Formats: sequence, C-alpha cells, structure tokens
Amino acid sequence: MFGERLSQLRKEKGLTQEELAKALNMTRSSLSLYEIGKRDPDTDTLKKIADFFNVSTDYLLGQTDIRNQADEITQAVEDDPELAEFWNDLKQREDLKLLFKQTKKLSPKAIKQVMRIIKAIEDEEEGG
Repeated sequence: MFGERLSQLRKEKGLTQEELAKALNMTRSSLSLYEIGKRDPDTDTLKKIADFFNVSTDYLLGQTDIRNQADEITQAVEDDPELAEFWNDLKQREDLKLLFKQTKKLSPKAIKQVMRIIKAIEDEEEGG
C-alpha cells in the first residue's frame, strides 16, 4: 500500500523518481524500492515524505483514505454551506495549522462544533 501511494503522489506532482529522490535527499534506487514494495522507509523518512506531499503518515501507510486533516475537516463541514465557506478561508491560515492537527481524533460532529466555536470567536472579534 505504501509503495502504491508514494508512486501515485509522485506522479500527481509530475515528478520523476530522480527528482523526488533529490528533493527528499535519498537515492533514486531507495525510492524505487519503496515504490515497488521491496523496502519500507524508516520513521524519519516516512515523516519527510508525508511532509513533502502534505499528507498524513496514516494515509501513506494505507490506514486511512483521508490525505490530511484539512481534507477531514472539509468532509465534516461539506453539508453546511456557511461552515464550508468559513473553512475555506480558515484553512489558509498558518496560525491555525496546529489546531487543525488536533482534530485528528474527533468525529465529524465534534469537528463541526469546533468550527462553529472558532467562527463565533472570529465573528465577535470582527464585530467588537
């Protein structure tokens, strides 16, 4: 599963194995072995790959189909147009990235509640 996901992400970015290996500071042969499933990366390399592609390590390892926390939040609020629009603005903010990582263990309902609280605070600050 890891190799398939790695190969897919690399191709989505339009990178050759050589280009990705250089970006990750590894050899092309190591990357090739990961992609064909003959070798697994160590923890640090796994984290480096996840950061490079902006996906979770869980996604890389096939434990979830949700690529990152932003996608999980998007799915949780997609049935509420007001929250969805608010989320589209929020997800660009660097100061809130850590907060989004904390939603990992929350249900979609809880994520919506958190989003409503953040929106209420933002609305109050803008109006006050």
